[in-house]
Amino acid sequence: MEIEDTLLMMPGPVPVAPRVLRAMSKPMINHRGAEFSAMYDDCCEVLADVFQTMNDIFILSGSGTAAMEAAVACTVGPEDTVVALENGKFGERFKDIIARYGKVNSLENEWGHSFDLDEVEKKLEEGAEAITLVHNETSTGIQNPAKDIGKLAKKHDALFIMDGVTTLGGDTVMTDDWGVDVAVVGSQKCLAAPPGLSMISVSERAFEAMEKKDSLPYYLDLKAYRKSGGKSQTPYTPAVPLFFGLQEALHIVKEEGMDARINRHATGARAIRAAADAMGIEMFPQLNDDNSHYSNTVTAMKAPEGVSGNDIKKDMIARGITIAGGQAHLSGKIFRIGSMGNVQPKDIMLTIQELEVVLKKRNVVSDIGAGVEAASDVLDTLL
Repeated sequence: MEIEDTLLMMPGPVPVAPRVLRAMSKPMINHRGAEFSAMYDDCCEVLADVFQTMNDIFILSGSGTAAMEAAVACTVGPEDTVVALENGKFGERFKDIIARYGKVNSLENEWGHSFDLDEVEKKLEEGAEAITLVHNETSTGIQNPAKDIGKLAKKHDALFIMDGVTTLGGDTVMTDDWGVDVAVVGSQKCLAAPPGLSMISVSERAFEAMEKKDSLPYYLDLKAYRKSGGKSQTPYTPAVPLFFGLQEALHIVKEEGMDARINRHATGARAIRAAADAMGIEMFPQLNDDNSHYSNTVTAMKAPEGVSGNDIKKDMIARGITIAGGQAHLSGKIFRIGSMGNVQPKDIMLTIQELEVVLKKRNVVSDIGAGVEAASDVLDTLL
């Protein structure tokens, strides 16, 4: 099967618009010249709206994990304690990063289960310089209560470090209003740019924490990024073609408008959930209605009894649609469909149509059409 014939419906990387690909093929420029500086400023201007922040924003040549590590490495010292909230693979990643730089006091929930805010507060009451949260846990399809965690962090004078990798650019994120001191996002998710760049917003409180540290990392030194950012530059050689692509992807974000973009993401996710319900497929996340929600950018579903989620993934790939399976101990137990970036209603309809065929061949559903009809009813609201 040709790559061009494959539809990416996974939680990143996502389909990249042809105009973004064309932008990446532009001739190389001087990365220390005026043209690059103008591009950098243009990107940061749109990103400020995406992040909803007045804080400094920096663009790193590195994946979202690089930005996660920068957030921790620059603000956490060996004697600092960080409450790491973990209910999925990427919360676990934050915990592992913290362990290399400071002390971890983790609150580990079963993957896909909501946090009890009282338990979170108890952890903070034990003393903490910072708290980390994955806003949208991509591995399990649950959206965690960032606004509530921000309130608790402020109450206990802890820095709030948030992974917004699969919400920023596709869902509501109010960085300043929620009191997020450091927020990170990857280029290849909701922003629909190629992989390889990450963006990070940093508050004054976070910079004050950096001043107390004896040493900072070299390549991921956010103080160096601030110094260079004042000149509309990066401290080290940027991945210029990726910046070209990011700039064009952000132009698409701006043209659509954040409100419309957020609504498209939310409606797409609702359509997938409606289709799953019509086909008798159960959602994986176990929600506490008070403080968590299903993700608006990736839908995680339990594999039907007697069928491996990995087999569903393989069957879908064979039909030209790439979805995701479960990670770590969830391998085979769930499958995930992404609806982020530039995914359109027609892409969701095609995915549900093919999923119904796969499930019928696997004797999970007896008839075809209920899922497509349910998804269509939801997506019609976008017309």
